[in-house]
Amino acid sequence: MILFQPGSEFLSFFQNGAVGASQKSTTWSSIMETLLTTIFWIVALLYSVVIHEVSHGAVAYSLGDGTAKNLGRLTLNPIKHLDMFGSVLLPLLLVILRSPFVFGYAKPVPYNPLNLSDRKYGPAKVAIAGPASNIALAVLFGLTLRFLPDVFSSSLIPELLGIVVTLNLFLAIFNLFPIPPLDGHWLLLTFLPARFTAARMFLYKYSFLLLLVLLFFIFPLLIPVIRGLFQLLTGIGF
Repeated sequence: MILFQPGSEFLSFFQNGAVGASQKSTTWSSIMETLLTTIFWIVALLYSVVIHEVSHGAVAYSLGDGTAKNLGRLTLNPIKHLDMFGSVLLPLLLVILRSPFVFGYAKPVPYNPLNLSDRKYGPAKVAIAGPASNIALAVLFGLTLRFLPDVFSSSLIPELLGIVVTLNLFLAIFNLFPIPPLDGHWLLLTFLPARFTAARMFLYKYSFLLLLVLLFFIFPLLIPVIRGLFQLLTGIGF
């Protein structure tokens, strides 16, 4: 699952079309900068999601299941992971509709839990690998931004690094929620006692509704948390 919330500049670029024609004060330089930032958003999102999915397959492979490898999914080639509707059409439609959140999904990396050497905790290990990879990327790029030499302080580079940090914090936190099909629900099911069968059935029966509640009511409340983590990693405000 993927999720990101583009800034107003990102949205206005697509929604207003020919920005330069409608706003006389807009320069070609700012248009090109907006275009570059938008493209970088897309590329950063794409590869953050690809690394997320490959991490699932890599951990499954390390635990004895070769399903993802045999299907050619242990690759950073984004074409192998994209879903035409979830990765392209749905996000584009939400941008056109001016949704405050633009989200979508990639094809999940398949694995067979019966092949895992650790039958009990293996599914949880596979599940946590995706968010863990996003956390690792956020930390790596966040610390890079924090200790970036002053020579780059007035350039576009800090903004681009900040985009990677923001995207990966969103991805990690969002996917840790215990709602199917998000990774967090596998963690919950692994440690949830067997007697809570009704809770398991409730999660799967109402997963779509719960996901909508998460997207539009719960997750927005966590924006301050993401801002705090961003500042902790980078040393600058969100």
